[in-house]
Amino acid sequence: MRILADKNIPLAEEFFGNYGEIVRVPGREINAAHVRDVDIVLARSITRVDQALLEGSKVRFVGTATIGTDHVDVDWLRANNIGFANAPGCNADSVVDYVLSSLLLLTEEEGCRLRDKTVGIVGAGNVGKRLHERLIDLDINCLICDPPRAEAEGRKDFLSLDALIERADVICMHTPLIRQGEHATYHLLDRERIQTLRAGQILISAGRGACVDNTALRERLERKHDLRVVLDVWENEPAIDQALYALVDIATPHIAGYSLDGKMRGTEMVYQAVCRHFGLPIRCKLGQLKPEPWLRRLVLSGWAPPLEALSTCVRACYDVRRDVLGFDRYQRRLGMAQGFDAYRAEYPTRREFSTLRLELKRNAGELRETLESFGFNIKLANK
Repeated sequence: MRILADKNIPLAEEFFGNYGEIVRVPGREINAAHVRDVDIVLARSITRVDQALLEGSKVRFVGTATIGTDHVDVDWLRANNIGFANAPGCNADSVVDYVLSSLLLLTEEEGCRLRDKTVGIVGAGNVGKRLHERLIDLDINCLICDPPRAEAEGRKDFLSLDALIERADVICMHTPLIRQGEHATYHLLDRERIQTLRAGQILISAGRGACVDNTALRERLERKHDLRVVLDVWENEPAIDQALYALVDIATPHIAGYSLDGKMRGTEMVYQAVCRHFGLPIRCKLGQLKPEPWLRRLVLSGWAPPLEALSTCVRACYDVRRDVLGFDRYQRRLGMAQGFDAYRAEYPTRREFSTLRLELKRNAGELRETLESFGFNIKLANK
């Protein structure tokens, strides 16, 4: 078989090398000529996979090593008997790490504790659910809005979006992009809702860019720069609104889920789907291929202040400011659109909180609970 893979998909050769020739192409450059004579396409979110790309090709299977599928015309694939798989949940922990690192930074700048905030989570899928679990473990008050799940599961504890906006100090957007229907999420946070946001509220968007009306958000910030805003996803990527970019507190180029661990998980999930589709044996497992992190462990004294220790461990593993500064450097050198793509393509290695082992004394009760809640791997010393 011939396999075309996005240049930024890790471990493609290790997982798929035994099944055929692998051709690497940057995601935004993949076109109909590239796929004409291949059997499998392995894509990421920046490649539009539809009739225009695939018609007349030999492609029998498409895999996207991402959670989202709005860049893939799944109906057209199904109608043309082309297999398909995505990787739901593969980078959910990475996105949660990004959100927590951002929240920790903003609350430190404000001189308050994260535990003093009420966090509203919009979308209780893979990311929203895991974010909720970690925040609850930290004893942080959480609100959830997810109308489809509320209807399907009869959840009375879920709120409407407007009720959540009214009560939350932090609003985290983690919905898929749905353009039509009763539960459409396109511009879910629209002009009217953006105007109702209270001064000092924190808005974090790390799901899909078009779920927030970027123009309305820019106009609100230009008129009253009274919100704290974290944007990892944007409308019209990579040619994003440069004026909005300049107004937000934390601006990154769609990299919240870009941990090496999340990417590798996505590759493995698509590999398993390919094997099932073609009746091939599953010979590789991620545990055999995953590299060790360069920062493997930290040793903490039992008397370390929990919040200060948490800040140290988070920044040792993943400090969101690195991506803010990196993106700024790239866009100033290359321009916004080219800098957006270039930073993603050359993204520095990042590992998830769970890859860092923290060694503690057995009597470090509150410290242990705090660090475990953030997702770190805890090892208790014998003495």
